[in-house]
Amino acid sequence: MKIGILAGEASGDLLGAKLIQALRERCPHAQIEGIGGPAMIAAGCNSLFDIERLAVMGFVEPLLRLPDLIKLRRDLYRHFIANKPDIFIGIDAPDFNIGLELKLRRAGIPIIHYVSPSVWAWRQKRIYKIAKAVDLMLTLLPFEAKFYEQHQVPVRYVGHPLADQIPLQPDKIDARRALCISEDAEYVALLPGSRRQEIRYLAEPFLRAAHLLWQQKPHLRFLTSHVNEQRYQEFYEHYKRLTPDLPLQFFTRRSHDVMAASDAVIVTSGTATLETMLYKKPMVIAYRMSRFTHQLAKLLVKTPFAGLPNLLANKLLVPELIQDAANPEAICNAVLEYLDHPEKVEALENTFTDMHNMLRGDSGNSLAEAVLGVVSKNNKN
Repeated sequence: MKIGILAGEASGDLLGAKLIQALRERCPHAQIEGIGGPAMIAAGCNSLFDIERLAVMGFVEPLLRLPDLIKLRRDLYRHFIANKPDIFIGIDAPDFNIGLELKLRRAGIPIIHYVSPSVWAWRQKRIYKIAKAVDLMLTLLPFEAKFYEQHQVPVRYVGHPLADQIPLQPDKIDARRALCISEDAEYVALLPGSRRQEIRYLAEPFLRAAHLLWQQKPHLRFLTSHVNEQRYQEFYEHYKRLTPDLPLQFFTRRSHDVMAASDAVIVTSGTATLETMLYKKPMVIAYRMSRFTHQLAKLLVKTPFAGLPNLLANKLLVPELIQDAANPEAICNAVLEYLDHPEKVEALENTFTDMHNMLRGDSGNSLAEAVLGVVSKNNKN
């Protein structure tokens, strides 16, 4: 069996790796190719292009990269037409994937899209293009599946693989031993995102907030992890320039250990907020983007929340500091609220445990069954 697959960034790479592992248990000799990062490549994906070419964010930045993205999509289309897979699976990256999926499906290739775009939050008319582009939508979150059902788009809620992977009761001491850090210190994690633009906009407020925290609580120590050496170096340059005396320890590809080892987390919006929730950590969500992108987002986005924990709960469980509100003083004060009030942290941990249970499921088997089901149906037709 030939499988085409495409992920666009670090979180999609991790999801893609789990999907590939689940498929290989059923089809050990499957040929899998497309675009993936280190995790997908390690799982057995032949990556035709560097995943970094797709790592863009916001509304404006993709426009600046548009010529390269158009060429990349054209090259992928030609490749998959010349080497037709039995199924193509697009993972997240909807602005890139949905257009490619539509063209491939018109050419007779069955399509699964894994990870719903936020059509329930903004640009809801995309649902009509998605309906033409996919044979099946796989959603990670239960409320997403309901939206597709309302619009008669084939959908399957498969649960979130991270909810299966991350234990209900993470072990802080084990994580600290794995990182070779103190078992007794109080740590705050800084997780400013996996994209270059996120480092650009968030490194300074995160680092300055950490410095303010350290000034008020000199016993605090800080941790950070980055998706690759390039993001590590970009963040480290800001650190050397802004807060070189801050007791901050750097790691690469150790975000889960860093979350588990921490007492509080300063994090960008996105999948990292869900991961932080699953590790039962109090968090402050902070996000910045270009001013034009922010103004456009305010016009288009229909949801009241940015962070996945708040979206799942449909209320403000954890602070969200967006754009100008994501300043060092506000971030510092929000973290102090946790550090100074352990009873609030305990209540949050209990809520996060309930939400973790809601998201658990046999997602590996569900994914494999969904993919093979679409392939089987197409073969019958």
